[in-house]
Amino acid sequence: MGLWTLLLLHFHLAVCVSLPAPSNVSISSYNMEHILRFSPGPGTPPDALFTVQIYSSRRQRWKAVAGCQELTAGQMCNLTDKLKDVLDHYMAQVRASRTNQTSQWTKSREFQPLTDTVLGPPDFYVSGCGNCLILQIRDSSWSRFDHNVQLKNLYWEVEFNVKRTRDGAELRLKLPYEQKSVISHLQPGVEYCVSASFTSILNHNAVSSERHCAFTSPPPPRHTLLLVLGLVGGFSLVLVLVVCRVIFRNKVQKHQIPCMKFTSQPYSCLMTSLTEED
Repeated sequence: MGLWTLLLLHFHLAVCVSLPAPSNVSISSYNMEHILRFSPGPGTPPDALFTVQIYSSRRQRWKAVAGCQELTAGQMCNLTDKLKDVLDHYMAQVRASRTNQTSQWTKSREFQPLTDTVLGPPDFYVSGCGNCLILQIRDSSWSRFDHNVQLKNLYWEVEFNVKRTRDGAELRLKLPYEQKSVISHLQPGVEYCVSASFTSILNHNAVSSERHCAFTSPPPPRHTLLLVLGLVGGFSLVLVLVVCRVIFRNKVQKHQIPCMKFTSQPYSCLMTSLTEED
């Protein structure tokens, strides 16, 4: 009787664990929105359903995820509200099941929300202030962290890449996160383009924003520039004429005969011919 029981139990287990295990189980995260994805194993029946569990290193136990107990192939599981401790380490596992059949569990790699999430770029605009630029970050960029106090209280920086349009010269700098930042010591009247990204000492998975461009101060009007160029050109022409006249007078004076004074006549000077030979 005991032998038959063991055979039946073995047969039951073989039937129950007969579905292919899921593959490619992974957690991706963008701006602290955590999504679990997976692929059905090769040969999985189309009517199979999938179950998700998560593991917390602090609680040290597996827990079923509500709303992710009967997923179909191609569906994703949103874990944003389940992985709230940004400093904790989590794992997820998925298995397939159907009537009287299940698969082995397939686990994801370890995931930490703070270090593994990808931080999207800040939304900001740029304006000039003479020899500087003012960068104003919109409220929507910071509101992404409102749902998590731990995250909002961390020390954040914004990394700026500043590029001068005229010649492509670049500089990079990091500033503490503030809604309004000022980049100083730039050239007045010059256009700069700025891109920005969030960063912290624990997360460097940042996406940089598109470039936003502005002049440090308004460029001079075109007619003013033409007027300045005309004045400079006129002054240069007058200067050349004056120099030429001085040179000519000096050359003429070198060929003059000294003045001779006569008692009954006023002073008179005789000019030698420039073509006269010695």
